[in-house]
Amino acid sequence: MTAAPAAATTGRPAPAPRQVRWLYRLHRPAVLFGAALVLLTGAGLLWLGGPLTDASAAAWKQYNACGFTPRCTYDQSSILLYKDVYTYTTIAVLVVPFLVAAWAGGSLTGRELESGTIRLAWTQSVSPTRWLASRLALPAVLTAAATGLLVRLHRRAWTAAEGRVDTTKPWYDSVTFYANGTVPVALALAGLAVGVLAGLLLRRSMAALATATAALGALWAVVHAALPHLWPAVTEVSGLRDGPTGLGITVGEGIVTTDGDRTAAPCHSGMMDGCRSTLADLDAAGFYRDLHPAAHYWPLQLVASGILLLVAVLVTLAAFRLLRRRTGKAVG
Repeated sequence: MTAAPAAATTGRPAPAPRQVRWLYRLHRPAVLFGAALVLLTGAGLLWLGGPLTDASAAAWKQYNACGFTPRCTYDQSSILLYKDVYTYTTIAVLVVPFLVAAWAGGSLTGRELESGTIRLAWTQSVSPTRWLASRLALPAVLTAAATGLLVRLHRRAWTAAEGRVDTTKPWYDSVTFYANGTVPVALALAGLAVGVLAGLLLRRSMAALATATAALGALWAVVHAALPHLWPAVTEVSGLRDGPTGLGITVGEGIVTTDGDRTAAPCHSGMMDGCRSTLADLDAAGFYRDLHPAAHYWPLQLVASGILLLVAVLVTLAAFRLLRRRTGKAVG
């Protein structure tokens, strides 16, 4: 059972440094685990963007130089190791927001409310509003800094391999798209807010942990589904023999008739006899593809991040409102 912070006898709020020290002591295991995760993932990304990329790029040069030469040797292990490390570090970057949400719901707020010890602190040294602000301010700064660092290192590693390693994921690959931009930072901050609100609502650590994680997953799914529509797409039109062309995040594709109408494509190559006759019956003039090219990467990232940050602000306001309703008017 945790004890209330000192300075209770004065009747005044505990100074900010003392609240920070108390917050660290209370959540030291989580802080140390988070620091270890960031350090290990960051080290992996530095390794990935340096020696591993160089070794894999050299191995791909050997492989491409082999051509059809039998028994040509190349460093396959470097290619496979690069692929594995890229996969694991990318997953680690994208898992951070969910770890933040789980911790914020299960430990940062849910556990203290479940044990009831926080009410003693409220009556002796820290007002409810100051308590909640301390649970949001410092963790938000640390969350944004840690997630931002990992994203920056991931983008550096991916850029180092672009054009050199043949198996480098394209920018529009889903996990690469998110891990290289600002969305994980905004999602982590939203996860912190969602976790705090879940802890206040449920007052049970495990229930808040599960609810916060599930809610953040649902939020990310909604943003992912809406992402292609957050910025105007461009249209690539191609001939019937070429099929739909253009690389990027696809919004929609099909055929264009001679009248200018759009319809779904029953097949994708006018080179085949069966497809050619089908397209002729539909009076098709060509294929179209609505997509987001590479130039739309940052607009999509920033708009999606803005939506997540807005959600974080609204959830934070809801948490303060809920706390005010439960503890009374005089909570400043």
